[in-house]
Amino acid sequence: MHYATADLSDAHEDEVQICDPVLQDFGGRPGFWGAVATVQCFEDNSRVREALARPGDGRVLVVDGGGSTRCALLGDRLAGMALDNGWAGVLVHGCVRDSAAIRSMNLGVRALASHPRRSHKRGEGTTAVPVRFAGATFVPGCVVYCDADGILVAPRALL
Repeated sequence: MHYATADLSDAHEDEVQICDPVLQDFGGRPGFWGAVATVQCFEDNSRVREALARPGDGRVLVVDGGGSTRCALLGDRLAGMALDNGWAGVLVHGCVRDSAAIRSMNLGVRALASHPRRSHKRGEGTTAVPVRFAGATFVPGCVVYCDADGILVAPRALL
């Protein structure tokens, strides 16, 4: 299904939130959209792994990593798991690693930066809660749209 965030923004400007342009494109799929699932964690990707191990059903996992740039919350193995389990993409308010491998996958991935250090694995974090970063609030079940022009969040599907 073809869409443009610029057109969606124009047609639904009173309804959508437009994210600040702080997340870089690391995935092999520049345009993607889907219902939001959330993880809130800090330098521990245990809950990210748990979420991506479940069926994605075309959803987008939104990870609020607190903006940490000290380690990565998503690498090529988790990105491969996301792809295998039917996730459309992952937004990370934090870092990714294995960026060359991730770029070769048909998965949408946006993050602040790339970092070679892996995260801790302590089983910490929360899922299915509203998270806020990049000037937008991501509520589980809302819909996120990403393309070359940016990221927008809608309370419902617009397509």
